[in-house]
Amino acid sequence: MAQHGKRYLDSVSSLEEDKLYPPQEALNLVKSMSKVKFDETVDVHMRLGIDPRHAEQQIRGVVVMPSGLGKQVRVAVFAEGDAERIARDAGADIVGSDELIQQIEKDGFLEFDVAIAIPEMMRKIGRLGKVLGTRGLMPNPKAGTVVAPEDLPRVIEEARAGRVEYRNDRTGNMHVPIGKVSFTVEQLMANFSTLMDAVRRARPASAKGTYVRKLVVTATMGPRVQVEPNEALALTAPD
Repeated sequence: MAQHGKRYLDSVSSLEEDKLYPPQEALNLVKSMSKVKFDETVDVHMRLGIDPRHAEQQIRGVVVMPSGLGKQVRVAVFAEGDAERIARDAGADIVGSDELIQQIEKDGFLEFDVAIAIPEMMRKIGRLGKVLGTRGLMPNPKAGTVVAPEDLPRVIEEARAGRVEYRNDRTGNMHVPIGKVSFTVEQLMANFSTLMDAVRRARPASAKGTYVRKLVVTATMGPRVQVEPNEALALTAPD
């Protein structure tokens, strides 16, 4: 059985057992229960009513959080020729082709948070799948990280602004960061609403029954606060 410290137990005491909180109240609680000295990440966790064994029920997409994520994002771009110049001019932190692939493959270099590639590079970086894939860093067309050279500036800018990929795991759960506890509740609500709007729109036609079975928000070191799923799914992304 997990052992929790006094600060955690003090925070839990302010929660009503089994209560499903409205989204804004839940985020207020997450902020108020943060007792540590670092700026915790606020995460959303949800259990989806899908069958992840079926390809047509996979949930995957990308959103740009309007309030950002509160952290510096390091962007790596796999490109060559004119695309390499475009990526550098657009402010990518790391740009390369064969030498970057070799650095990752042989030296285990992974000092970046987002990886983007032009289509021509995919045949070369395919062998990095085991390294990048397990860390969620493998460029993928469905995630919008395999793009034509002319789209590199836009995608790089979005990555820095708070671009987040959401996808279900093998058990039908989803875990997505929406900011920091230092954010205002309004900033967290803007990001939360953007995510839930996207998840609602991504519902597979073949998914039957309750779509979001359980929904919680939590800070890195804090207790989970349960959110009323139907209220969350009714939110729309801010204009």
